[in-house]
Amino acid sequence: MTTRSGRHFLQIPGPTSVPDRVLRAIAQPTIDHRGPDFAELGLDVLERVKPVFGTSGPVIIFPSSGTGAWEAALVNTLSPGDRVLAFETGHFATLWRAMAEGLGLEVDFVAGDWRRGVDPNVVAERLAEDTTHSIAAVMVVHNETSTGVTSRVPEIRAAIDQAGHPALLFVDTISSLGSIDYRHEEWGVDVTISCSQKGLMLPPGLGFNAVSEKALAATERARLPRSYWDWTPILEANERGYWPYTPATNMLYGLKEALLMLEEEGLPNVFARHDRHAEATRAAVRGWGLEVLCADEREYSSVLTAVLLGEEHDADKIRQIILDRFDMSLGTGLSKLAGRVFRIGHLGHFNDLTLAGTLAGVQMGLELAGVAIDPGGLSAALELLRAE
Repeated sequence: MTTRSGRHFLQIPGPTSVPDRVLRAIAQPTIDHRGPDFAELGLDVLERVKPVFGTSGPVIIFPSSGTGAWEAALVNTLSPGDRVLAFETGHFATLWRAMAEGLGLEVDFVAGDWRRGVDPNVVAERLAEDTTHSIAAVMVVHNETSTGVTSRVPEIRAAIDQAGHPALLFVDTISSLGSIDYRHEEWGVDVTISCSQKGLMLPPGLGFNAVSEKALAATERARLPRSYWDWTPILEANERGYWPYTPATNMLYGLKEALLMLEEEGLPNVFARHDRHAEATRAAVRGWGLEVLCADEREYSSVLTAVLLGEEHDADKIRQIILDRFDMSLGTGLSKLAGRVFRIGHLGHFNDLTLAGTLAGVQMGLELAGVAIDPGGLSAALELLRAE
């Protein structure tokens, strides 16, 4: 059995490392989820989470993964046979499509190359062609975790408005919330989907839906089966600080602490920190002579960087070397990107020295794997970090 000293570098793009103060909060004794102390916690958390989504409206919290929050968005607003417009931006967009089809929805799936985000011009074209307004919703992954590509939601909203189309706008912020600037209300999003284990710095276990008035109105005519995911009883119970079933009490303790941390740093500072670390990471990748998978600089992700390798190299073997030698986990290539990319997560509870150590480990691993790189890549990143 190998004994390791020091901390494990968990540099996948989620779950992310959980801060000590959040872990301590989660470790508090569980309380009566029908008592007054819990109601105080519930009301506090439900209010504090709103600025992270950029909304003054309700945010529904489920004991679930992000996948559950995907399903909740669909079943509360749509009916069997409804058409939805979705885009092949990566692995998770493809999974969301499969869920929609499994629920009995008709998905117009726009093919993509996994290197670009949703094209607002295509959104406008597709909706303009839909003169009968049969498309009920547009499904967008804000930050595609499998590719490191961030779609331009404000431009997508503008495209929907340009077409004069009444479709609902669903946005998956599972890997962007709390790390990349996001504005549910200002951008006219109807349902924002997210979860706990990425920018919110928690373990997996909480799913979120931020909902607009338009989305709430859609529940009246939605006919997809729903029970556990039904917004209505949750919203009714939330008015008093409770849930209609046993909530994830200790995760809510942790969520409150994580939200306090984001408040203390200030969301604009949090976003600037993520932007800066992403820029330094891309500087290292280019300095090594390698390629960032995202092909459009307007869509670079600030939470992860996917590094594309030549066909002569197996990205998973490089990841294994880095894990074995330096006790650092990097994200694997998913689906059609398997073996072609590795993903560097730089989100959540993260600072300059953590990034420096991460990039040093990646550089050493590439060299040990026999990848021909320029060792100046790390220096390029450090120069950028020093300049700030």
